[in-house]
Amino acid sequence: MLTTFSVSGYRSLRDLVVPLQSLTLITGSNGSGKSSLYRAIRLLSEVAQGSAISALAQEGGLHSTLWAGPEIVSRRMKSGDVPVQGSRRNGPVSLKVGFADQDYGYAIDLGLPIPSDSAFARDPIIKCEAAWIGEVLRRNNTIAQRSGPTVTVLGTDGARKTVLKDLASFDSMMTHAANPEDMLELLVMRERMKSWRFYDHFRTDADASARRPQIGTRTPVLAADGHDLPSAMQTIQEIGDREQLAACIEDAFPGSEISISQGDGFFELSMIQRGV
Repeated sequence: MLTTFSVSGYRSLRDLVVPLQSLTLITGSNGSGKSSLYRAIRLLSEVAQGSAISALAQEGGLHSTLWAGPEIVSRRMKSGDVPVQGSRRNGPVSLKVGFADQDYGYAIDLGLPIPSDSAFARDPIIKCEAAWIGEVLRRNNTIAQRSGPTVTVLGTDGARKTVLKDLASFDSMMTHAANPEDMLELLVMRERMKSWRFYDHFRTDADASARRPQIGTRTPVLAADGHDLPSAMQTIQEIGDREQLAACIEDAFPGSEISISQGDGFFELSMIQRGV
């Protein structure tokens, strides 16, 4: 379970640390940063997939996703005497995201690339990464660290050793340094990040894939677009908490129940509602 998530320099989020519990509900007015926080968590999960750079490109590139406010928020800005406006940057530009769970923590710092003639000159670069044991990063609990193209890890003998010297600026140590021999903890962390699920594009309209018959297979984890919803519901009924599922449906829709029909390997989900 995630216990802490942090983000700095991303969209409307200048510097934020959010404590998390088993269920955390984020509320706020329009434009308060709810979507930015959600997208930042999703961006972090893209690191484990090896697609963080392309995910930023789909958002318009690093220039479009960086904190657009001033480098320093003055006391008069905080009091509301003057508007919060962007200003010329003097320090290094970076986007930082990180998390901690009950066992491990991880953070990444992305920045602007050095100007070049490459066709990919707009791609951001990964400046540094760190993975640690526990909830707070300290020098003595760091198990893997990346600075530029170099990655060092803490060996089983307690000594730090260099495992990569030429890691590309667009590659993460999560995908290139995690292995059972040198860095099993990093591999475990990567698999946990890859298991995160996001359901922000779950369509429910008449043409949604969840409403159409789908080939059924055992489905312990629902897909992001919900196309395997009938299979997921049938899986819960067979090997999950069937009584709790029925109780949740009754709580949301009193007097209703779900039904999964099967034919030629295709599953289809229906809901039976009182009076309908």
